[in-house]
Amino acid sequence: MTRYILRRIGFLALTLLLTSIIVFTVTQFLPGDVARIVLGREAGEQQLEAFREEFGLNDPLPVQYVNWLGDFLRGDWGRSLSTRSEIYPVVMARLRNSMMLAALTMLIGVPLSVLLGVIAGLNENRLADNTISIGSLSVVGLPEFVTGILLIEIFSRRLGLLPANSSIPVGASFGEALPMLILPAITATLVLLAYIARLTRAGVVEELKKPYVRTATLKGISQHAVTFKHVLRNALLPTITVIAISFGWLISGLIVIENVFNYPGLGRLLVFAIDRRDLPLLQAVTMVTVIGFALANLAADLVYAYLNPRIRLG
Repeated sequence: MTRYILRRIGFLALTLLLTSIIVFTVTQFLPGDVARIVLGREAGEQQLEAFREEFGLNDPLPVQYVNWLGDFLRGDWGRSLSTRSEIYPVVMARLRNSMMLAALTMLIGVPLSVLLGVIAGLNENRLADNTISIGSLSVVGLPEFVTGILLIEIFSRRLGLLPANSSIPVGASFGEALPMLILPAITATLVLLAYIARLTRAGVVEELKKPYVRTATLKGISQHAVTFKHVLRNALLPTITVIAISFGWLISGLIVIENVFNYPGLGRLLVFAIDRRDLPLLQAVTMVTVIGFALANLAADLVYAYLNPRIRLG
């Protein structure tokens, strides 16, 4: 198991290095002059040149990359080109907000999705299976902004139970922000619901048809024990990877949901950086997002290997 973990960590480090090269290179070739976009059309050549010199935009690209990567690893992410504020605390504050929303979404969505998938799988082609399948697919077919608006209309305007605006104050704790996190979390949950539930259902149905289930049943082992000790252990293996990828998406991919609820997450900060052509901020947000996806996949691989010894011994 130790060798497997070391291999996965080494592969993760190599992936992040290659990704950093891609991220830096792609952002350098975005259309438009960064200095002109930030300072405006009326800026003179001396102002533009001073701006490029201040932020190292005149250095060769390899030099810029090495300096940027070294500073990033040290936690010195520079200053935003548009706001002139330090990037690190801004990104970390937004990442904290996104992590709170992602955690609540996973807390609600994963158990619910898995439970519905298991129920559907154990009742293949019956009323429960058809109801869960049709209901989940109907919900996930709605665009995120439509789902969010409907939830605001029902739970905020008509019932008055939850706030429609999720603009949490800076540094708010999870408990303080919880009322404003519920509606965005439910919206994100409905996006994940059908995919995870259907994948879980397919795994359960496939496992129930395998010979070992029939053998265990003939030996007198209870259906409950067969289901929870054997079937679910194997059926949930593909679901683990999907859940890990979903967590990475929840950290920075909720751009529509964050805009609907005015939530200050990492996704809105990414859109801000793109709109302002703020390369240091864009690079920092992108790298944080990539690291989040990579760590989520590493966690999925370790859990997968724990549940399936053939993976770590292969």
